[in-house]
Amino acid sequence: MSKEEFYREARSDLAGPLAGVRVLEIATTWAGPMCSTVLADLGAEVIKVETPTGDVGRGIFPNLPGTDIGFAHATLNRNKRAIAVDVRRDQGREICLKLAAQADILVENFKVGTMQGYGLGYEDIRKVKADIVYVSVTGWGQFGPRYEDAGYDPLAQAFSGFLSINGSPDGPPTKAGTFLADDLGGLHGAIGAMAALRHRDQTGEGQHVDVALLDAMLFQSNGLLTLGAMGISPQRNGNEFGFAVPANVYDCTDGPLYVGVLLDAHWHRLAEILGEPDLAENPAFATREARAENRDICNMMLGDWLAVRTRQEAMDVLLEHGLAVAPVQTFGEAAQDAHVAARDMLQTVNFDGGGEAPITGPAAKFSRTPTRVRMAAPGLGQHTGEVLAELGFTDEERAQLIADGIAK
Repeated sequence: MSKEEFYREARSDLAGPLAGVRVLEIATTWAGPMCSTVLADLGAEVIKVETPTGDVGRGIFPNLPGTDIGFAHATLNRNKRAIAVDVRRDQGREICLKLAAQADILVENFKVGTMQGYGLGYEDIRKVKADIVYVSVTGWGQFGPRYEDAGYDPLAQAFSGFLSINGSPDGPPTKAGTFLADDLGGLHGAIGAMAALRHRDQTGEGQHVDVALLDAMLFQSNGLLTLGAMGISPQRNGNEFGFAVPANVYDCTDGPLYVGVLLDAHWHRLAEILGEPDLAENPAFATREARAENRDICNMMLGDWLAVRTRQEAMDVLLEHGLAVAPVQTFGEAAQDAHVAARDMLQTVNFDGGGEAPITGPAAKFSRTPTRVRMAAPGLGQHTGEVLAELGFTDEERAQLIADGIAK
């Protein structure tokens, strides 16, 4: 269908399906902010609390060309308002408690015990908002032998087993090229928040949602944790699949393609394309199990066919036969791709201090309540004044908080 057909009944009066939900983010760097980014993209009103010196995420380089804004901050804090207050001081904590009293969800991702030390732990927040949905995203979770340890993205990738299966079969364990554990922890935090919010709306009961980066990695391990528990050690396959043959990165005359044959019926079509129709029924190749035993031969045949064709020539033939194929692109190439553009995965925003940038857009599409990048990532303390005014602070009180270094 066309984009116009999909959005034919779209509303323009709502920010998204979570319009009306209020989120207070007291979080840092990536996993916690990612959780509230997902909620913000879905239409929730998010207020991000930072220290007057700014969140660590602001300093993740490189900066976007033509601006003094880090790419991580620009990506992660769109669709949020931001205030800068020192939560370690009494007046800063009181401001956060006032904000929490008006919130549906609070998101934090500090080491266990940190928020309690600030007087902003779950039990503290319940006193001002009994039905709060309090989401904690940490490395190891709120309980378990390691709950008090510092926990970061690569540690969760390593501890979970992910590093042991990632990378080339003859290379070392390799971490993901993105903040994978942080991203998955943030996503599960958002899912948990929405589920708990649904429960609250039905029963009036708030609760503490505990998400560990480790648990998120294990949940998304495709059942490999179960295999490990039963004595089966998954092997590192690089770009290949154990159950799909041939499936790999292959070189064409102008660059690499990824081609995958997942079904026996697809092998039948590929055998024809390769000029070897008899291999469709040959017992050595006809089934997935047989092809797995002859993986090298399958890779060689397909690799030879692709090696004398351009990527586009090969794709035209393979797609015509209903086979799965995609070019191996850089992020720069993906950013120029027509399909990426059609999916609105880059949306231009203008920053308050000048400059603009194409920001990665929301993944989920909603036919009735469309989502988008509504606001650029805010400057440090950009909304402190207006948020404090909404809480009832006078001009003089706001000025005093700034003068005392409690707010910025």
